[in-house]
Amino acid sequence: MIDLHCHLLPGIDDGPLSLEVSLAMARQAVDDGIVFTACTPHIYPGLYENTRAGIEAAVLEFRRELAAAGIPLQLGVGADVHLAPELAGAVRAGRVPTLCGSRYLLLEPPHHVAPPRFAESVFGLMTAGLVPVITHPERLTWIENHYAVFGDLVKQGAWMQLTAGSLTGRFGRRPQYWAERMLDEGLVHILATDSHHCDKRPPLLAEGREAAARRLGAAEAEHLVETRPQAILDDLPPAAVPPLPDVGAPKKAGKPGFWHRLFGNP
Repeated sequence: MIDLHCHLLPGIDDGPLSLEVSLAMARQAVDDGIVFTACTPHIYPGLYENTRAGIEAAVLEFRRELAAAGIPLQLGVGADVHLAPELAGAVRAGRVPTLCGSRYLLLEPPHHVAPPRFAESVFGLMTAGLVPVITHPERLTWIENHYAVFGDLVKQGAWMQLTAGSLTGRFGRRPQYWAERMLDEGLVHILATDSHHCDKRPPLLAEGREAAARRLGAAEAEHLVETRPQAILDDLPPAAVPPLPDVGAPKKAGKPGFWHRLFGNP
């Protein structure tokens, strides 16, 4: 499996503070079946002032530590990039990395407030030749009143990345509801761990793959953690990547659950 969103590097953001914890996370990832992890620390102006050059240097050093520890995990360079003005220009200037040098950019919306002109900002990145991969929409507190926006963005060409643990309830019932709904409606391109620590937020991807397989079948689950992530590493255009399941495909009949009754159709 390929994990394209992981806060694995020590002491660079709100991920692990020590090398020992980073190495423990890497061992967990390998034991889980992950062969490649993109190191994606936050780039958040005013809070985490990481740059492509700094992340590349940190990844190079951590590769040496993995080799010395005998941990067979391949690493790539990326960033969990906060939505900010002039982001496309920062990418062009080489200050902000895309995912492993590809056209795909891991894009983090604000967690608690819907940003003004969010869809227009994402579309602007696409007109600059990037493919925004929006991180963990199911965990955003404002998804209830803006759910349709994410479907529209998928139709326009943006990608969606769910956190694997959301599908298994690690973040609670509410993110699980939205994760399952997005998955069932064919709005999800990839799963990733978004791991920050080996205990509270471990780098486990297999559980998300298995949860997805139960809902959509083994073939689509493989696309979520292998085929489409590999296409990003190969920098394939979206048209050359296995398509999403049909959006709005019929769901299995059954009584609506508590979270469906609570949130309903936005």
